[in-house]
Amino acid sequence: MGTDTQVYLLSEARGLSRDLLGGKGFGLVEMARAGLPVPPALIITTAACRRFLREGEVPGLWEEVQAKMAALEGLVGKRFGKGEGNTPPLLVSVRSGAPVSMPGMMDTILNLGLTLEGVESLARASGNPRFAWDTFRRLLAMYGEVVLGERAEVFEGLLSALKEKRGVQSDTELTAEDLEALSFHYLRHLEERGTPFPMDPWLQLQGAIQAVFRSWLNPRAKAYRRIYGIPEDLGTAVVVQAMVYGNLGEDSGTGVGFTRNPATGEKGLYGEYLRNAQGEDVVAGIRTPEPLSRLREYAPELYQEIERVADLLERHFRDMQDFEFTVERGRLYLLQTRSGKRTAQAAVRIAVEMAEEGLISREEAVLRVEANALPGLLRPAVDRSKAPEPILKGLPASPGAAVGHVVFSNEGAERYAAQGLPAILVRPETTPEDITGMYLSRGILTARGGLTSHAAVVARGLGVPAVVGAEALRVAPEEGRAWVDGLEILEIREGDLLTLDGSTGEVFLGAVPLAEAAGEELLQKLLSWAEPHRLLGVRANADTPLDAERARAFGAEGIGLCRTEHMFFQEERLPWVRRLILAQTPEEEAEALERLYAFQKEDFKAILRAMDGLPVTVRLLDPPLHEFLPPLEELREKAAAGDEEAKALWERAKTLSEQNPMLGFRGIRLLLLRPGIFRMQLKALLEAAKELKKEGFDPRPEVMVPLVADPKEVERARALADELFQEYGPIPFGTMIETPRAALLASEIAPLVDFFSFGTNDLTQMAFGLSRDDAGKFLPQYVEAGLFPFDPTERLDEKGVGRLIRMAVEEGRRANPQLKVGLCGEHGGEARSVAFVAGLLDYTSASPFRVLTARLAAAQAGLWASRAEASEAFAQ
Repeated sequence: MGTDTQVYLLSEARGLSRDLLGGKGFGLVEMARAGLPVPPALIITTAACRRFLREGEVPGLWEEVQAKMAALEGLVGKRFGKGEGNTPPLLVSVRSGAPVSMPGMMDTILNLGLTLEGVESLARASGNPRFAWDTFRRLLAMYGEVVLGERAEVFEGLLSALKEKRGVQSDTELTAEDLEALSFHYLRHLEERGTPFPMDPWLQLQGAIQAVFRSWLNPRAKAYRRIYGIPEDLGTAVVVQAMVYGNLGEDSGTGVGFTRNPATGEKGLYGEYLRNAQGEDVVAGIRTPEPLSRLREYAPELYQEIERVADLLERHFRDMQDFEFTVERGRLYLLQTRSGKRTAQAAVRIAVEMAEEGLISREEAVLRVEANALPGLLRPAVDRSKAPEPILKGLPASPGAAVGHVVFSNEGAERYAAQGLPAILVRPETTPEDITGMYLSRGILTARGGLTSHAAVVARGLGVPAVVGAEALRVAPEEGRAWVDGLEILEIREGDLLTLDGSTGEVFLGAVPLAEAAGEELLQKLLSWAEPHRLLGVRANADTPLDAERARAFGAEGIGLCRTEHMFFQEERLPWVRRLILAQTPEEEAEALERLYAFQKEDFKAILRAMDGLPVTVRLLDPPLHEFLPPLEELREKAAAGDEEAKALWERAKTLSEQNPMLGFRGIRLLLLRPGIFRMQLKALLEAAKELKKEGFDPRPEVMVPLVADPKEVERARALADELFQEYGPIPFGTMIETPRAALLASEIAPLVDFFSFGTNDLTQMAFGLSRDDAGKFLPQYVEAGLFPFDPTERLDEKGVGRLIRMAVEEGRRANPQLKVGLCGEHGGEARSVAFVAGLLDYTSASPFRVLTARLAAAQAGLWASRAEASEAFAQ
């Protein structure tokens, strides 16, 4: 075929790419090549779709379609849309088929080419008038919806009204006369609304092809691409295939099969079958199908044939397949196959078992599993078969599912914990002061915030399922209630049961059954295969001994970020932090620092002990001091009531208040202007390491300062550190690179430190000029509108932020060849972000449960890099 060809028969398309033929077309070509029973078809390429969407027409396309349709007529021995004698007309299905699987997102039309004249021919040839009218009413409804723009509910309503009038439950109980009357009702309705159904088969085909092209841009398809990161410019192929009929009677039917269970990964035929039906009946849920295994009872030979086909498909495509089929009067036809969607648990099991069966290599098994899905693998999930409709949808901030009683405060969480009852902490948004409630709760739900907000970051660190940024949620903690916009009668009170799914962002009223996690043994086997290919170190973001122990169990090679501020919010410490803030004299400050020093030293000892022999990077105090104080309004009310301590705190809080505290007196600025805090924290770390060494441990502390913007800040901080290093001996000293200016001045900062650690949460919000806590209000719409390709708080922006990182690394290493470089923002546990930095940095650091993702993603990046090198070497 020529390079300008836009339409191919299956036999002509062998060897062409999935990108050109689309997934559905490619699968049909491969099944036909393997000798499976596939009805003849033609494929219109994705290139034609892209041109149609760009220009509104495709020169020469219609002529190619007509020529291939003539060839299709020859293959099946029927004429399109026109019956002759006892030969029925050729009818076709018109289906979409993108290069990447997008199940159900675009449009399909079945039985196309049928007219009133064709109905008579179909009835005569089949000897079944009911089948002929059933086929016609299906075409009218699908064409009316997809091409003519009528709502599906209109046709469903007319069908339901007829069933009610006839006193029947199922459409299979309607007679030929009923379906004929319904068809004419459909025709009249379309005529009256000004969109008459075309009785010319060729006009039907033209309209259907254009409608399928346009369905690439429908809202659900665009939303699906946004969620799964599928490029917008791929376009869809169109498959025009000779119809086979599953609605010819009880010896006919339609089904969907999986070569392995998509939920568990268990090997064996799995699926559903619906007798006397067409494929859309199964997909649309119009009727309830039966398990595929039931075919063993009444059609054992057919079941054995489907088993044989399933085995052949899996061996041919070397992956678990999801296939659609039709049975026409006992004869099996394959209509589609694709690599099946599967849960994380199933993905791991299928990859490992296929490798052990010899179908794929261990390296392919490592590449088959979506790394971002791993955190949810070891946590419970909502049992979808028993879940009602969610009452809320937010951002999936920390994976796993949780059921608990609603609480609105630390005190509420403590009450339920004391009774041994699970709690779900519900807040407008969380602050560091909520850490106790977050720690004690089974799940966290916030009305505001994004994927790198305080709630999201802390929840991932704690391993607590969380949903954030549920915009429809309104929370009034002081009133002990919350409600959902649009559902005014639904009020949520403390003690009510909620279920949340941190993997999907869904929230359910009441207790929904959970499915327990499984498959850890298989996961460990997969990761053992991955490790030899990993070139990037993986550490953890961990602030407690429990975090450290959990991260180490998941394979972390140290701690890349230990946030010290979280230690200050514990109940016995917060009063001393507030005394430090209120200190009026050096003596008062010294007393507060001395008490905090004792706490900090014990904290550091516990974490260093848990990570014995591995590096622990401690970030000195980062947040502004006002975060350690109660809200201003609460202080004002207590002060007005005569509380002297509250009055003093209120006066101090007013002086510390800032319009934009995230860009205010925090990080290195606070540490340099209040050097007592700097010295206290560093001395506690050094003394903890010294005591552990005496006890026979091997502590490996590192210290870093946050939010630097100028080399002079680093010089001053290094001088403070060197004073203590003279007494205790030096430890690695580094800085976070989280302001764009620090990245731009990396060559001047690098000679002053031992390592850089990129804090991509702050670096992203400063590079984009957005607040990671507030951006969740508009970022989804921004991404949907195509203004951003993805949410940069969720996935590292390689084009802008990534360029800053690459430049800082290259210039920093030129200035200091011994410089070690890591990443400790939340992007450090996101697979595509890890792949970007895998060949650039020494290590990445992630929340404990995301250590699994980082390990697998780093190994996958290593495998892809080695394959690229091998390909380049071969080419030379």
